[in-house]
Amino acid sequence: MSTRRRVSTRISAISESATLAVDAKAKAMKAAGRPVIGFGAGEPDFPTPDYIVEAAVAAARDPRFHKYTPAGGLPELKQAIAAKTARDSGYEVDASRVLVTNGGKQAVYEAFATLLDPGDEVLVVAPYWTTYPEAIKLAGGVQVDVVTDETSGYLASVEQLEAARTERTKVLLFVSPSNPTGAVYSAEQTAEIGRWAAEHGLWVVTDEIYEHLTYGGAEFTSIATAVPELADQVVILNGVAKTYAMTGWRVGWLIGPSDVVKAATNLQSHATSNVSNVAQMAALAAVSGDLSAVARMREAFDRRRQTMVRMLSEIPGVVCPEPKGAFYAYPSVKELIGKELRGRRPQTSAELAELILEEAEVAVVPGEAFGTPGYFRLSYALGDEDLVEGVSRLGKLLSEAR
Repeated sequence: MSTRRRVSTRISAISESATLAVDAKAKAMKAAGRPVIGFGAGEPDFPTPDYIVEAAVAAARDPRFHKYTPAGGLPELKQAIAAKTARDSGYEVDASRVLVTNGGKQAVYEAFATLLDPGDEVLVVAPYWTTYPEAIKLAGGVQVDVVTDETSGYLASVEQLEAARTERTKVLLFVSPSNPTGAVYSAEQTAEIGRWAAEHGLWVVTDEIYEHLTYGGAEFTSIATAVPELADQVVILNGVAKTYAMTGWRVGWLIGPSDVVKAATNLQSHATSNVSNVAQMAALAAVSGDLSAVARMREAFDRRRQTMVRMLSEIPGVVCPEPKGAFYAYPSVKELIGKELRGRRPQTSAELAELILEEAEVAVVPGEAFGTPGYFRLSYALGDEDLVEGVSRLGKLLSEAR
């Protein structure tokens, strides 16, 4: 009998998406009749705006879109993305430097696959989104964590980044607003980090998917705009999922120097070919339209954000910095680890999250998934009533900890 591995070592090393796993378990419990409230998934609870849906319906009826189209994206969508980027962040780019991808995750993977050789190091600010480590690993890169906590508002300093840099460092991953913490770097902080990266010849991969979701006076600043000298060393990742409530449509994009975009397009041509034409035409309607839909969503998110932070901060043992962007809170629960709760003493935030799901029927994602144990991520992209009920259940249970 063969002793060869049935599944490759490379693929076996990939971890399941913790956020999707928590969401799936919560939905399964709900389907079984339990009143679970899920704070796990990072997707708006709003429907995609009607005008975007109508654009997709029209595209589905057009025979032009029943055929293959260019692997790198429909020319009219690439042009619209370039125009939208100039409008929203002030970064001027030619449409030829845009690659349309199957959602933001494909853009993340293709960016690292195109930039990294085995052994190249990537500086990643922790807490980080769960997909980044897997994409870096698949590309042969080495992740170097730069750990932040609630005392700094989860923001990394240039001094921290410099302490982590080595001769093998090739890429800085810069994310603002951040998933999972909601941290937003100021224009001054963004420029300082960008200048540091440029000075040391580093590539910057910047994920701007939450660019339109900022609150309380915080403003998004694109590192590409803040530091023009990075132009030949920056790759921008973005998509329609969060801004336009289009998580299921699977349209993202990558913007970068011509050689990088050409190489990534070659990769995509063999991996998936073109993104669904119907979804691309929906994305065209989204990025070409105004931002009134996101303005309405942002107002609701801001209201929920304030409610969640207030309620979490009232729970003994929970410390919750105010998130300035995205739609997540990332409270510390380190004071509760090891305390007795319903006859158990959870030793990790993962064990505590499991206990909460079982006892309070509330789903949260533990900090282990984001590289920093001792925390929870809670999405406030759900209805106001569910949010209040869920955090109330959480508070009632955690107040029993002794």
